Amino acid sequence: MTEKFQYKVFKSKPSFVVVRCIHTSCSWRVRAKKLVESEYWMVTKYEKNHTCPTDFKPVRRRQATSWVVGECVKRKLINPGRVYRPRDVMDDMKRKFGVDISYSVAWRGRECAYDNLRLGTPEQSYKLLPGYLHMLMDTNPGSVVNLEVSNGNRFQYLFIAFAASIHGFSYCRPVISIDATHLKGKYRGVLFTAVCHDANQQIFPLAFGVGDSENDASWSWFLHRVKSVFGSNPALVIVSDRHRSINNAVQETYNLQDFHVLFYTLSSAVPGVKEYLEAVGLHRWTRSHAPSKRYNIMTTNISESLNAVLVKVRELPITALVNEIRLLCQKWFHERRTKFWHETYRGVINPIPHISSWTTPQQISEFELQPPDVRTVAGRRRKRRLPSMGEELPTPKCSRCKERGHNRATCQNPIALHPTDEAGCSGSNLPTHQPIHPSDQHSTPQL
Repeated sequence: MTEKFQYKVFKSKPSFVVVRCIHTSCSWRVRAKKLVESEYWMVTKYEKNHTCPTDFKPVRRRQATSWVVGECVKRKLINPGRVYRPRDVMDDMKRKFGVDISYSVAWRGRECAYDNLRLGTPEQSYKLLPGYLHMLMDTNPGSVVNLEVSNGNRFQYLFIAFAASIHGFSYCRPVISIDATHLKGKYRGVLFTAVCHDANQQIFPLAFGVGDSENDASWSWFLHRVKSVFGSNPALVIVSDRHRSINNAVQETYNLQDFHVLFYTLSSAVPGVKEYLEAVGLHRWTRSHAPSKRYNIMTTNISESLNAVLVKVRELPITALVNEIRLLCQKWFHERRTKFWHETYRGVINPIPHISSWTTPQQISEFELQPPDVRTVAGRRRKRRLPSMGEELPTPKCSRCKERGHNRATCQNPIALHPTDEAGCSGSNLPTHQPIHPSDQHSTPQL
């Protein structure tokens, strides 16, 4: 590709392949055969020199396909947070191989690289999820994983709580911040998070979940799993935003309605007791209305901070998303395991072996999980969230002309070659030009 020669596959069989130059009179060729009981190939014949005319170099590069482009640039996409646009792919292919590719080929090549790094396409990622979850529980004993499917083996809900987080929560403050953020993949959905503060005011991840949207059913399902794993401590405080579904799910999960039923029964049996107890104050004699300690956690900022950390991860398919969350938690537990917070981070989150080393039961390996039944919208998917009511978005500032309202890429303002201030050249560091006298125009310079 670098020398701008092109080839074609002359013969291709499972055991050998022959490649020749596209010019009929050229002697360049490569022959390779597959090794027995191996995935490697061995080159058996190689004619290095091209004998085709030097001017025979077609403009179109038939070997610069989207798959080849993806293989060339996939190393630059290992970090999910890196911004790598199709225009960058075109520039790298031109600079490294001297090949001009179109924008569509660059975009498809980048998507091929993403599919290779993200454990396949979104559909293949759902099929890998049961096996991945089995290996997650196998390498991390004590972790709680719940996968719920609907009719037709379609994905519905997912809940994950690592054993290290379950153990470390007993050394944290009993204040849990919950939130949900939208996923940006092909099948959308939302990511549920439950976090708290450790003794060093750092974010301590507790549980993660994936659902279809923020509704009563999904929030109720997630909070029931949180309660079953972390218990119902009487001093537990849940901090959230003002989403109506969260309030409904908390009341259902933590049995606040039971108090109202019992209180109504008591007030109906004994006349006048209702007014007396309300005058005393419900917070003085009921556990459900007791003002528990919230410490200094008054907002869901820790949940929003975690969402900001996962902003690029939320674009990944489901299995790659879970894997990146595991890597993040594994990194935090390893870096924070010091002598001061050893008990909190004593648990270890172990890595997952390569997919070629997975050992799953036959029931799991034969189970094909299908994506959720959602309608995919045509066109590019939205990645920027819609601003809330009354929210003021920051105005971008151009680094070229220093004006607001646009950036450097879209700047169309003319820039002066020699900028001066309002007072002309006064006060500037530019050299001033003195007027030349007519008699000095033809003077001979002194040596």
